Amino acid sequence: MAGRGRRGRQWVSEPGNLYASLLLVDPAPVPKMGTLPLVAALGVHRALRPFLAGSPQALAIKWPNDLLVDGRKICGILLESETLENGRHAIVIGCGINCATHPENPLYPATDLAECGITAGPEEVFPRLAAEIARVLAEWDRGAGFARIREDWLLAADGKGGSVTVKWQDGETTGLFEDIDRDGYLLLNVGGQRQRILAGDLFFGTAFGERGMAYGG
Repeated sequence: MAGRGRRGRQWVSEPGNLYASLLLVDPAPVPKMGTLPLVAALGVHRALRPFLAGSPQALAIKWPNDLLVDGRKICGILLESETLENGRHAIVIGCGINCATHPENPLYPATDLAECGITAGPEEVFPRLAAEIARVLAEWDRGAGFARIREDWLLAADGKGGSVTVKWQDGETTGLFEDIDRDGYLLLNVGGQRQRILAGDLFFGTAFGERGMAYGG
């Protein structure tokens, strides 16, 4: 299978894993669509949670939409948008869940369900994924229900209250992960000042790569 990662990064689609895409057209007013990555992440979190319920591993979301198990990436989500000729907005939510295998990358550690002791392939995971994504989109209600989504997302978030570093092409910033706002921005306390972060590669800790796994939004 062919695919691509964020910012043109390599994407390897190994057999036995789950790859799914959802096309949405005009899912919300444009000012509300920036929260959709967090909505998608929460849907995947809810879908995977039952599979890991009997295991000691901690399932969490890394801002805005990577899924981690004990700090290792088990799912990545990529949203791409395009304005159609008729002026409507199309968004594709692409999701890859590591069921049977995962890439080996010392900088961005990953895992899969099988490694976590969970025997569940795409045929078991996809129906739950489809149901939970549909449910969370209904709760989101075209952006009007994001306040509730935000609360549940924060309960599932990894790193809240701790130090994180966000890198982008021309620089980086380090601060305490305080919150996310009503628009889905990451709120960092940087030297006593609150800073809003829209996108970037997020790493846990003050040292780059300490618990590294890039978002790359």
